[in-house]
Amino acid sequence: MKSAKIYMYDRYAGRLTEDENGFHFVYDSEYLAADGAEPISLTMPLREEPYEDKVLFPFFDGLVPEGWLLNIAERSWKINQRDRMSLLLACCKDCIGAVSVVPEEEADGTAHNPN
Repeated sequence: MKSAKIYMYDRYAGRLTEDENGFHFVYDSEYLAADGAEPISLTMPLREEPYEDKVLFPFFDGLVPEGWLLNIAERSWKINQRDRMSLLLACCKDCIGAVSVVPEEEADGTAHNPN
């Protein structure tokens, strides 16, 4: 399973996962209850129920680089361009815009922990 924490303006907004059943996104309950909470996309309004689909949600897929930048990402990280979740995790931590996608192990501070 691959997972990422999704941030909106540096505030934790929810969790995106990919497993054998497809893709899932759920807003964090604290984020939903916060004043001024905004949806990460107009296509994914605020709600408690998870979003589920067999393919990566178009909003997130749109964050993945295209063209020459996608080619660089594929060569640098040896990621197949059909593996959209891996590309999203590798390339979209510092996206243009309000949303950031941080691999869950990095967000938890364990990605580079040698222990």
